[in-house]
Amino acid sequence: MPQMTQVLRADARDNRDRVLAAARSLFAERGLDVTMRQVARAAAVGPATLYRRFPTKQDLVDAAFADEVRACRAIVEQGCADPDPWRGFCSVVERVSVLNVRNQGFVDAFASAHPDVGPFTAHRAAAVRLLAGLADRAKAAGRLRADFVVDDLVLVLLANRGLASAPPDVREAAARRFAALALDGFSAPGVSPLPRAPRLVGRDARTPTGLGPGPRT
Repeated sequence: MPQMTQVLRADARDNRDRVLAAARSLFAERGLDVTMRQVARAAAVGPATLYRRFPTKQDLVDAAFADEVRACRAIVEQGCADPDPWRGFCSVVERVSVLNVRNQGFVDAFASAHPDVGPFTAHRAAAVRLLAGLADRAKAAGRLRADFVVDDLVLVLLANRGLASAPPDVREAAARRFAALALDGFSAPGVSPLPRAPRLVGRDARTPTGLGPGPRT
């Protein structure tokens, strides 16, 4: 009996690993529109097995993006720790752009205006608060344009997602170039005022300063 139990546990781990590998691949390629049935088919497991391991799609998203979440959070925290807020801000924009160019689903999850409740949502809200504070400090230093809002960075990430269709050997270089162009637009002084920002960060992730669209002057 102990040997049979070990075999069953090994099978369960193998199924879980195959489901996560399939989910990461499909989410990265197609975004979050991938269905649970498509994941089960790609992992060669039955729907019942999939739902037993991951009762909801949000559970699967959280597990599939766990490593990406940790990497993204580390980038934001390291940027915020830089004594030069503009340099830290630039680092975050470039490194997150490179991180996300290969993963459409991660950008979809980060930019979603109405995410499901889950660990990923908590990560996103925390990252947005940190970025808002970093942006405020970069503005106070006179390096970031005064009318920047975090929704503008979400716009960059959404546009950056299109680079996933570029050949794999040029994606990282393209992401760095795109980030540099975006940062040039973010830098102060903003010569021309921007139109009102669309709401791309959900209310749940907002903090009192630096996040609302706000009036444009």
